[in-house]
Amino acid sequence: MVRVAAAQFEVGTDSAANLASCLRAIDAAASQGAALVVLPEFCNHLSWYESREQARERACRHDDAFLTAIARRAAGHAIHVKIGVTLARDDGRTTGASLLYGPDGTLLGEADKQILMGAENDHLDRGVSAGPVVRTALGRLGLYACMEGVINEVTRGLALRGAQVLLNSLNSFATDEASLHIPVRAAENKVWVVAANKVGPLIPADRLDAVSAGLKVPPQWLHGAGESQIVAPDGTVVAKAPREGEAVVVADIDPGAADAARARLFATRRPERYGPVAERPRGRRAPAGAPSLKVAVVRGDAASVRQAAQEGARLIVLPEGSPVSETEARLAVSGTGAHAVTGGGALVGEDGATPPPDPSCPVHELPWGRLAIIAGDAARHPEEFRLAALADADVVAVPFTPRESWELRLGLLERSAENRLNVVAAGGEGPDGQAGAILGLPADFTLWTAWQGPFTGRISHPIVTEVKNGDTIVHAEIWPARAVNRHVSRGTDLVDGRPWSLCEALVAQSG
Repeated sequence: MVRVAAAQFEVGTDSAANLASCLRAIDAAASQGAALVVLPEFCNHLSWYESREQARERACRHDDAFLTAIARRAAGHAIHVKIGVTLARDDGRTTGASLLYGPDGTLLGEADKQILMGAENDHLDRGVSAGPVVRTALGRLGLYACMEGVINEVTRGLALRGAQVLLNSLNSFATDEASLHIPVRAAENKVWVVAANKVGPLIPADRLDAVSAGLKVPPQWLHGAGESQIVAPDGTVVAKAPREGEAVVVADIDPGAADAARARLFATRRPERYGPVAERPRGRRAPAGAPSLKVAVVRGDAASVRQAAQEGARLIVLPEGSPVSETEARLAVSGTGAHAVTGGGALVGEDGATPPPDPSCPVHELPWGRLAIIAGDAARHPEEFRLAALADADVVAVPFTPRESWELRLGLLERSAENRLNVVAAGGEGPDGQAGAILGLPADFTLWTAWQGPFTGRISHPIVTEVKNGDTIVHAEIWPARAVNRHVSRGTDLVDGRPWSLCEALVAQSG
């Protein structure tokens, strides 16, 4: 077992004060017996600059006083320290860098942030290589930062290259980081995650009110969201800091405990299909779908399918293993204008079963928009949903069998959030009393434009209608047209902003 720690604290524009906070956190982690501590992102300076030149001037340099002090404190306690800073590189780039120092103060590994968020695009340069998996006495460690955990490619690549523990440094005011984006990366990759976020204002005090008014977001929501945490490979949060205030949380972990489970999960991946993930982005080409769509999950017989269609559902999804045959489903929707997706993944309308135009990515053109179908074990893999987004799907139907708690509690929610996809998922009796979910896209999504409804701290999170064990018919409304907007912030597109040129691990085929 290894004791690890996640630290959270406030960072401003005073480099000396920021360094003192870092050293205080390292000391606190060491005093609790931690062999590794993760610090937040941009520890050297508040992530707000007047110009690209100012960002470079205030960035760290390797072996400068700031980083030397971090390395020495790591050596003084004989622990590993992972920190996020802006780094002025010798080739002229200024990057958001994750740095891992060993117990003798040696720099063991570094990774430049591959996905920049909003204004970071104005002042920093993206990473040009995939970050390393660092072999240490504690286990195999992967480094990532903030926005790299809001979509799946960076963490997936690290896990595929053998990482057992992922270390995430954040600079985020989004509350859905802690509730969704952090724990899902542990569960979907069968790794531990140690994540450290900020607290306190993320915008200079003299700008806070103006930015708040422009976004229609109360100023208290522009603070670091805290809730730094340590997550087990099944998605269970084993230690979590409070929403506000400086804190260090610790937990004892077994880095190798999930190796076998990870191997079993990855054995059902289909990398031969995933080539488009590593291709140059082309932008969405398909027009927007319908403004709204009535859908239903039906976990009953053909009569229930007919009832759901007569009650207004235009898309009906049946669970994997449903006894309703294609012929029965066709007859049930006949004359209603509805389509059904059978338990085997076939799309059925009154004219019969409709084969997909491209078997490698089954996207169907329907009167209300574009439908992808992801069935069975494929639903456990983020790459499958990314293919749907790349094919400009608006809605994904998922007939599957939920096997683990994380799949419905985290996994499908993340698939909707990270791709901007509406999801209609139907399963048999599942864990935690849940058999499926209908996930609709919220209208509010893009940052740095005025928020329409009251801001709750959640940015990239679907609207959830749960399907419980025992439910026969569950209706909900979803919004196909909202799938067009994938821009979470200026310069940051959830789909086209993926690090497509650094996805070799995702598409590599064994043997």
